[in-house]
Amino acid sequence: PPRPLPIDPADAMRSRAEVDVTLQTAKLNPAELLPAVHCLSFGPQAGTGECCLLQLEPGLCAELEAGRSLVIRGEKDEQAVLCSKDKTYDMKIADTSNMLLFIPGCKTPEQLNADQASCNIIHSQIAGFSNNYWELRRCRPKLKKLRKLLMEDPYEGPDSQNDQTLTFSKYTTEDLLSLIQASEEEIMHQLQVIDACKIGGYWRILEFDYEMKLLNHVTQLIDSESWSLSKVPLRTCLEELGSLEPTEMIEHILLSYGRKYTDDGEVYFEMHEDKICRAIAQMLLQNAVKFNLSEFQEVWQQSVPEGMTTRLDQLKGLALVDRTSRPETICLLKVEDLPEDNQERFNSLFSIREKWTEEDITPYIQDLCAEKQTVGVLLTKYARSSMQNGVKVYNSRRPIS
Repeated sequence: PPRPLPIDPADAMRSRAEVDVTLQTAKLNPAELLPAVHCLSFGPQAGTGECCLLQLEPGLCAELEAGRSLVIRGEKDEQAVLCSKDKTYDMKIADTSNMLLFIPGCKTPEQLNADQASCNIIHSQIAGFSNNYWELRRCRPKLKKLRKLLMEDPYEGPDSQNDQTLTFSKYTTEDLLSLIQASEEEIMHQLQVIDACKIGGYWRILEFDYEMKLLNHVTQLIDSESWSLSKVPLRTCLEELGSLEPTEMIEHILLSYGRKYTDDGEVYFEMHEDKICRAIAQMLLQNAVKFNLSEFQEVWQQSVPEGMTTRLDQLKGLALVDRTSRPETICLLKVEDLPEDNQERFNSLFSIREKWTEEDITPYIQDLCAEKQTVGVLLTKYARSSMQNGVKVYNSRRPIS
């Protein structure tokens, strides 16, 4: 049946005879329609335009029905996102050519069919209307800002002048929840990924040199005690190093570079070889624009704790090897320093290097992959491929200024 048009309240109390005349005028056969008729009128609040419609997927609907909250996050200059406890969604306005009317207690054809005894004429008031609705699309959480905020004042140790002046940028969990466009679970996970720690109730990132100083204390102790890298005792570390640095910092560095476990009532750490080798490589590379690759590999292997083996694949997303230069070189290129937006990320990468192999570019775009998306899909969209000396390479689809 055709959608009924809103009519003046004065005409709202139609009789069945008036309805039948209207159907006749519209050349509609009453036998093809349900007997119940909705007569609509605008309620007193209908013109205020304060109603917004939000289209929810079943999972989000279940969140609300279970009494949990959805939060809209973003500062004034940011595109709003909606967050559940563990997911983030982009919000986009979708216009509709049909005006959408909000009618409390409105009965659908299915309900009317099920309830044959329903009233012949139903008088309904329109509470509001809209020509659009908010559409949600699952997106990657916008977490780059988290590191940026915490890097405003990295923690340089208990003797740092910055911390003693109490003017450093302070961020509690609540502050980060209001500033970062991501769900609570995604933010807490990212704090773990970037090895942030809570000091005096505020989230901090260790300044890299201080982090290396702490790591050096631990690796030297492991070496002097001849411990296995897979069984480093927490209690002894705290006893031996507690006079040099705060015990919570010693434990934090063990948590950052090791896996905590308990054996026979004692707490131990299994140290992550790859992560320690990677950190030492960063320390060596950050003071040089480019490093001769073979020289670097030699110095790097000599710099890591005894018993550890350095491999170039430990440096994915941290350093870039140039096999075309003579001699071959390596330089620092950290994925976290690149833009978060897909197109800007590719522009940045193609300005650093004109042509990339899939193997070289993958660590620098892997984090852009949305749910069930592959690196190949991203390359097809943002790059064009060609063959160079029998190897497939990718370059920009657009000129890079």
